[in-house]
Amino acid sequence: MADISAGAVKALREKTGLPLMDCKSALTEAGGDESKAIAILRERGLKLSEKRSDRETAFGRFGIYAGGDKPAGAMVELKCESAPVAGNGEFIQLANDFAEALAKSNVKTVEELRAQPSPSKPGQTVGEQFEELFNRIREKFEIGRMVRIEGPTGGYSHNSTTVAGVLLGLQGNNDAVSRDIAMHVAAMSPAALNADELDPALIEAERKTLTELALKEGKPANIVDKMVEGRLRQFLAERVLLEQAFVKDEKQSVGNFAKASGLSVHKFVHHVLGEITA
Repeated sequence: MADISAGAVKALREKTGLPLMDCKSALTEAGGDESKAIAILRERGLKLSEKRSDRETAFGRFGIYAGGDKPAGAMVELKCESAPVAGNGEFIQLANDFAEALAKSNVKTVEELRAQPSPSKPGQTVGEQFEELFNRIREKFEIGRMVRIEGPTGGYSHNSTTVAGVLLGLQGNNDAVSRDIAMHVAAMSPAALNADELDPALIEAERKTLTELALKEGKPANIVDKMVEGRLRQFLAERVLLEQAFVKDEKQSVGNFAKASGLSVHKFVHHVLGEITA
């Protein structure tokens, strides 16, 4: 049996972040070879991950990679078991690294994403970064929804009572303004970008309801249609992003606020942790 020095154990612990006893055990099994010990620790971590695969991941955050000067932006949902881990700096970095890797690769599956180079850990893939962090924290991690948008983007990750992520597809370049618009989306949860993207059945149902209400109010039949259309415009303005009153300046719509800053929004994705979307 190899004589494992305290210095070798300490060096492995500093490199992996794992408990001293785990490091000593792996070095002993590897005959003192540090590279083999790291591989052993990784294999043990994978086995532990499999054992914990049925645990609930009710916490997490959205990694964001966005910018008006970038060829593409992306958002990746990374879930975990507890709030403290969701706020851990390395977990946050991992989520953002996954988003950057997605934006730069345009892969389609989680397996393909895990194989991409880590933006913050030279020489590692983001999958290896994922496994390394799990091996130290020992809490189940899970990649959820992924979205990528070509061209200039804006983004915002909200991590308070509600955990949400927003990614905007844009024309123009103004990161401060695009972030404000993404924050508006997180706060106001618009149903669509504009009226054309709303479900026609929803609009017709609202038109029918407004017509019935106007008639019950005793309004003359010859002005009911005009009243209904006016109220319907208000209904739409409350639900579509470009017509909503901007939260930081309710005197103007989101669309006008963007336009005044040289931006136009052509797409948005709004995900809330724990909510299932189509």
